Amino acid sequence: MKLSLILPNWQKRLKQFLPLVFTISLLAVLWLDSFTPIVAQLPPTQQIRGVWMTANDKDMLKERSQVREAVSQLRRLNFNTIYPVVWNSGYVMYPSEVAQRRGIQNFVYKGSDGHDIIADIIAQGHREGLLVIPWFEFGFMTPETSELALNHPEWITETRDGTQTWHGAAGEVVWLNPFHPEVQEFISELVLEIVTKYDADGIQFDDHMSLPSTFGYDNYTTALYTQETGSPPPANPQDSSWIKWRADKITQFMTQLNQAVKARKSRAIFSVSPNYYDLAYKFHLQDWLTWVRLNLVDELVMQVYRQDIDQFVAQISRPEIEEIKPKIPTAIGIMTGLRNRPVPLARIKAQALAAQRQGLGVAFFYYESLWNKSPEPIDQRQSGFLSLFPATAVRYSASVSIEDPILEEIPDEIR
Repeated sequence: MKLSLILPNWQKRLKQFLPLVFTISLLAVLWLDSFTPIVAQLPPTQQIRGVWMTANDKDMLKERSQVREAVSQLRRLNFNTIYPVVWNSGYVMYPSEVAQRRGIQNFVYKGSDGHDIIADIIAQGHREGLLVIPWFEFGFMTPETSELALNHPEWITETRDGTQTWHGAAGEVVWLNPFHPEVQEFISELVLEIVTKYDADGIQFDDHMSLPSTFGYDNYTTALYTQETGSPPPANPQDSSWIKWRADKITQFMTQLNQAVKARKSRAIFSVSPNYYDLAYKFHLQDWLTWVRLNLVDELVMQVYRQDIDQFVAQISRPEIEEIKPKIPTAIGIMTGLRNRPVPLARIKAQALAAQRQGLGVAFFYYESLWNKSPEPIDQRQSGFLSLFPATAVRYSASVSIEDPILEEIPDEIR
């Protein structure tokens, strides 16, 4: 048979199938165009370049223009994540129906023109292409003079000798009982309110979503432990079985909280920022390594506030970090200064570079100490951070479309 006789038949059949091929192709393009990656399933190579915005940044946060300049500057220096505080000192930093209904807060934090500070940060952050993950800072901790502590004394836990107060970096505080169902309900209400109320990219819990191991001897917890084990709690707060029982209870609560958050917003980043594991588990009952292994954690930022570079490197090289960094985005929290304790740029850069060499991201505590309140001139500090992040590192979220104009300059090959 001649080739000239075959071709017409082949062309005729192709023409018959062209409409179907075109329709399938069009549907595929439309599907891909509308598809937004789920953050929790993205590869951990998304390098975290974050900064916490704290209560110390309050004067800046209440001014829209200052927030706009701050976020724009972070964008220019190739940061990609902001963690603004929403829960601190027993009070919320946003208009909260939960707080009003519970009677724990008779005032509302507002911006200078009466605006919602958290909504403003999220909107401006997204406009510049940064993720914004509200930070639930105080966890189960609250000042003893807060309305929360005064209105609910039955929620406060204590040590074996009856002491309720605890002194730490935040001053003298008391601890809500993480094993009490009413406490769990209250914390869950606040967290779900934040996740639902705002177009945020997730929620972050730090080292205070825990309990110092000397606590847990209140009447409720003692009765619960005795009921479940047949014996009263050990006198030694460091007893391994007593530590595990309490840590497991907190893990159970975090599992329920994770499920509730994901039910409200499946793409929400469930972020955890603890201390290194030995300290977190043995002395604060925070078994975050198990949380990671249970797939509760979408990103981890381990706080390593050390002055000595050798001690810093030792902490970021721990086996648990090596285990989790291939699984989820993992970063190291670095201190850039406190109100009365500035940190030199050379130390910040040395620690950040050490983290980067380990394949880790970084997050800095806190915004004002990056360059506004620092021992070096502002331009020198900003140049130093730009040298750490010389190129853009994009983190996708449920709130930022792949076709958003702010991402125009991203090379096609990484879209």
